[in-house]
Amino acid sequence: MTAQPDVVVIGAGASGLAAAKELARLGISCTVIEASHRIGGRAYSEEIMPDVWFDLGCAWLGTGVGNPFAKIGDDLGIELGRFAADAYKPENHRFVQNGTALTPELWTACRRYFVDCHNAIAAADERSRDVSISDVIDLEHTYAAPFLENVATAWGLDADEVSAADFASSTGELGYPAVRGYGGLVAAWGADVEVTLNARAERIDWSGPGVAVETSKGTVKAHLGLCTVSTGILGSGEVSFSPPLPDWKQEAVHGLPMGTENKMGVAFDTDVFGTGGRGHYTVWNHGGDTAKIDASAMGLNVAAVFVGGRHAIWLERQGPQACHDFAVDRVAEVFGNSIRNHVVRSITTAWSTDPWTRGSWACARPGQAHQREHLARAIDDRLFFAGEATMVGGQGTCHGAYFSGIRAARDIASRLLRD
Repeated sequence: MTAQPDVVVIGAGASGLAAAKELARLGISCTVIEASHRIGGRAYSEEIMPDVWFDLGCAWLGTGVGNPFAKIGDDLGIELGRFAADAYKPENHRFVQNGTALTPELWTACRRYFVDCHNAIAAADERSRDVSISDVIDLEHTYAAPFLENVATAWGLDADEVSAADFASSTGELGYPAVRGYGGLVAAWGADVEVTLNARAERIDWSGPGVAVETSKGTVKAHLGLCTVSTGILGSGEVSFSPPLPDWKQEAVHGLPMGTENKMGVAFDTDVFGTGGRGHYTVWNHGGDTAKIDASAMGLNVAAVFVGGRHAIWLERQGPQACHDFAVDRVAEVFGNSIRNHVVRSITTAWSTDPWTRGSWACARPGQAHQREHLARAIDDRLFFAGEATMVGGQGTCHGAYFSGIRAARDIASRLLRD
């Protein structure tokens, strides 16, 4: 890697790939390096059964400000799960307490509490009170447990660690999956970008007139740099900067730590969900076990079980077998113990210790929601930043990462035009 491009892009997740494509469209040369053995970052699918794919990372094409991956999927001829979208709407969410589905009356009471919580969070934001979610909701409510589980799985941190302002700024609904995996969709879209894999950035030197990135495969020099790595990697010190990142940038990184949502995919040899059983669930019991379950609304014989926050990290540390057992137990709570006889395989994630990200996505701590804008700011008009962590309104999403890459590429183009 000796040629000097205009830009070196560090990371080939959705943001890095989008930036590379936009830079190419604008006639700007770039070199893309990626630490891992594949592209896609946190968009990654594995085959859990023959021709059945499970998303270990982002899984739903979230709605909001026009998800570009919907059109990308259509253009590539990739089947999307629009037909399953209704199952993931809030009004169709299902609640199961101690193995029993809430009656319509109790379901209404539970949903009313969820709405009250969202209203309390929005009110705090409107009053510019960037406090924790737990500071503004009724933690003693009968249905606090399922709401707190929804916060933990949506943000990767528990409610006492999540900024109310950051929560309030997020947009859109869950959306729908891609039939063969969101990760597969992103990989197909990014396949035409030339990427040097297994090239981990070890040192980023921006002390001279350009940027030099030392990697395990050599040094890449460019006029400008675009860093799309997660705040988990930035905060870990695994990539050194020379000179060090300025204080304001380091404060942004530490104000936006990585949350953890882990998921367990459980595959069955038959339809264990039954007529009308497929959908999206929150389950909890007197033993303190809480989780969300996606009993595939796309007709697959797969359940995805989600946990977040401290619970996710604790369970991850217990190992894959403990994660498998927990997931099967939760599915059995909803669909009965007979499902245990039909389990054929499981996949478990371990995002908090993932060497390429150190977490699932960036979450603002209370009082730190403003740091997303600081994280997005370039340093010395030479070292630019992108990724879902830099977004307000698309944080924690694949499409948010995409838009951040487009934004950074255009900022870089404007910078080069001034030379």
